[in-house]
Amino acid sequence: MSESISARVGRILSGGINAIIDSIENSAPDLVMEEAIREIDSAIDDVRAELGTVVANRHLANKRMMEENKKYEDLSEKIEFAVNEGRDDLAEAAIAQQINIEAQIPVLEKSITEATESENELEGFIDALKAKKREMREELRNFVESKRQTISKQDDGQTISGSSDVVAKVEKAQEAFDRIMEKGTGLGPSSSSTTDAKTAAQIAELDNLSHKNRIKERLAKLKAEKS
Repeated sequence: MSESISARVGRILSGGINAIIDSIENSAPDLVMEEAIREIDSAIDDVRAELGTVVANRHLANKRMMEENKKYEDLSEKIEFAVNEGRDDLAEAAIAQQINIEAQIPVLEKSITEATESENELEGFIDALKAKKREMREELRNFVESKRQTISKQDDGQTISGSSDVVAKVEKAQEAFDRIMEKGTGLGPSSSSTTDAKTAAQIAELDNLSHKNRIKERLAKLKAEKS
């Protein structure tokens, strides 16, 4: 049985950088980081694909709801006309159609509500996965800096070469991470076009600005609630 999107996202989000760093010490660091980021990007692509399906279904349900409501109103006018004309048989036929529509409306409303909830959930998944990538970058940088400080405090004769090797490996992993992040578009490797690099950088900058703006909005809201 294939892993559900929610389970996959949960697994990725619950995974810590420590496990990746442990792997880096015994593996090719750039390959380890590329694989970790590739899984996040793949999950984001899958969530976006699912989101597209949900949005399309909600659109269809909304369209069907509007059509059924319009049909219901038209039938109301026809029923009134049939009654005025003394055609109870025609009025009954129209009422029967209205009853059928009334039975469908709650189902359509439920579909729209569920689709809206799914949209919000999937959009939240995408935001969480992007946040995970930012978190991984920060944790990698903090780890490298921590290792550097540890080594700098040691006497030259006590410096453990293994620690230096770990720093070098994690720095290499960070370079791989930053290289992948700079691509930004999720379209994979492309030619070394200046335009492509500029676009990717702009997209990354936009994502960062959006994240900072959400932080400011959250802070402003908290301040407003306290006042």
